[in-house]
Amino acid sequence: MESCYFQLCLYPLHIHSPPKIKTNPSCLKVEQDFSANPNAFSSGTPVLKILLEKLIFWIATLSVLQPVIHTCRRGQCRQKANQDRWMNLHFIRKRFASPSILTRASNTGNNLDLKKPLIILRLPSWCATDHNVDNTTEILHEWLTAMESHYRYIEWRPVEEPSSYPDELGPKHWSNERFEHVMRLKQEALSFARAEQADYILFADTDSILTNEQTLKFLVAQNQSVVAPMLDSQTYYSNFWCGITPQGYYRRTADYFPTKNRQRVGCFPVPMVYGAFLIDLRKADTARLAFYPPHPSYTWPFDDIIVFAYACQAAGVQMYLCNQERFGYINVPVKSHQTLEDERINFVHLILEAMVDGPPMFPSRNIYLPPKHPTKIGFDEIFLINLARRPDRRRRMLDALLELEIEPTIVNAVDGSALNSSDIKKLGVDLLPGYYDPFSRRTLTKGEVGCFLSHHHIWKEIVERGLARSVVLEDDVRFEAHFKQRLMRLIEDLAEAQLEWDLIYLGRKQVDSEFEERVEDVRNLVVPMYSYWTLAYVISQEGARKLIDAQPLSKILPVDEFLPIMYDKHPNEDYKKHFHPRDLRAFSVHPLLAYPTHYTGDPEWMSDTETSTVWDDDGRKTGWSGSQKTLKDVRGSGGSTSGHSFHAASRDEL
Repeated sequence: MESCYFQLCLYPLHIHSPPKIKTNPSCLKVEQDFSANPNAFSSGTPVLKILLEKLIFWIATLSVLQPVIHTCRRGQCRQKANQDRWMNLHFIRKRFASPSILTRASNTGNNLDLKKPLIILRLPSWCATDHNVDNTTEILHEWLTAMESHYRYIEWRPVEEPSSYPDELGPKHWSNERFEHVMRLKQEALSFARAEQADYILFADTDSILTNEQTLKFLVAQNQSVVAPMLDSQTYYSNFWCGITPQGYYRRTADYFPTKNRQRVGCFPVPMVYGAFLIDLRKADTARLAFYPPHPSYTWPFDDIIVFAYACQAAGVQMYLCNQERFGYINVPVKSHQTLEDERINFVHLILEAMVDGPPMFPSRNIYLPPKHPTKIGFDEIFLINLARRPDRRRRMLDALLELEIEPTIVNAVDGSALNSSDIKKLGVDLLPGYYDPFSRRTLTKGEVGCFLSHHHIWKEIVERGLARSVVLEDDVRFEAHFKQRLMRLIEDLAEAQLEWDLIYLGRKQVDSEFEERVEDVRNLVVPMYSYWTLAYVISQEGARKLIDAQPLSKILPVDEFLPIMYDKHPNEDYKKHFHPRDLRAFSVHPLLAYPTHYTGDPEWMSDTETSTVWDDDGRKTGWSGSQKTLKDVRGSGGSTSGHSFHAASRDEL
């Protein structure tokens, strides 16, 4: 989807009859005769303009904002036009137009009680879309058709050609002509808002997904000329800069990371905000703000966000960035040589990150979503281990895998906490002589016994069914960007290199900082040293057989200690002497493809293996709140919203 221009008009009205619809091949119109409520605003022409990129999710964003903007408190809605003001909520993207809503509010609009809606506003709309190379037009037309009864008037003006700009090098290349086009669109919106005596104008790119329905109310309450909600992403990227050079380029500062990671919380003055921000048009200092043409003395890069930052600086307007709440997300932009498919993959990863960190994003219910077609992506089986008492984890993992179009088989995990000492002994489980956790000096927990039994069950099934290669996933996995694509490429590279392998870590924690040898002829593969975690790995039938033949249940220890013993990299020689042969051919992807969703110290951290009773004593709890194993690996390159899933984009703070 390349660009779209969408305009909605909002009126405070009561509905007395169904809408009258007028359509023709090039224009869809919906008209309605309404009777205004005596306490409502007088009639007018508010406008919403949209340039759409992530159309389906943007539509969901609009639904989130509607409860905020479609309300009026009794006694605050004036009858006289000269006592009313307009509130302009405008959303536009640099290349893809985004939602923009214009509505009237009373002079006391800052005090609107948004929890007590009295009047539902009906929206006339005008929509035009252009420069598309995908099915933006079809999606938008479908949404307008489904939603037409909610609007007073809809006019639909799609423009199919041209589908690109003459000076662009590709669909993600920002040429000067494209920058100018978007600046003109933004300026048109700003000029319209001023002409209608709007109080506020809200700009939001469509890759800025607002999930907090109180965002608008919050921004208005800050009483600043230009204020933005901080948006989270898959990486260090966000919608603000903390520093800018005299030439208009990005400057690193000591404030960025504490702000981005919410180690300092508040509303802070910054030299640059973009993606989503509110302008208070009632304030005198905003009268000189403009997107186009650039300021007469402008010499900075020809870029709409930098042009506007300069305009603020020249007008003496201070921008503010607020991070007190989670307002939503912003997709990491791809580089100019990349494709729309690259952008789609990035956006899928953003959806997965939102599932972990919350709040999640949901597509519009008024758009047909083509069914997904999950597959085993070239593997014989993809096992997902989940405790029955953790339905929330199961649900999130199934949603994430469906988004990736990966088909798992759920394995009901052995719940160690439900086992008593006699149950464990009947299973033939006995502790490895001399085993103690190297950090806590505790013995094995029942949770660790259950975890080992769950993996052991899968190894047995692999051998019994003759599965050549399988993926094993635990239910607390955070997938890295391009997980599916990189995993499929790995299998292709292994076959081409004819590398013999038994087990490949997809996620792990390297215990020591020892150098790990890279594997020749296979990209992004290393020989692992002593490692923790079994949250994600690929295993062959031969590898499963080797693990079963070692008869580990009679000399059990945590499963993530057992694997390094079997590939002969465990540092404890006393443990290793109980297992022969130790010839597991193990490898690891590098960079990793999976990390835990949470670590020790995180508010949402919960371990079913670390925090349970001792394996042979039903009454003795570990009293443990996390070990070295569950601490975040500072050498790691991902595993959180501030991870390193992507290379730095031009506006990343790295």
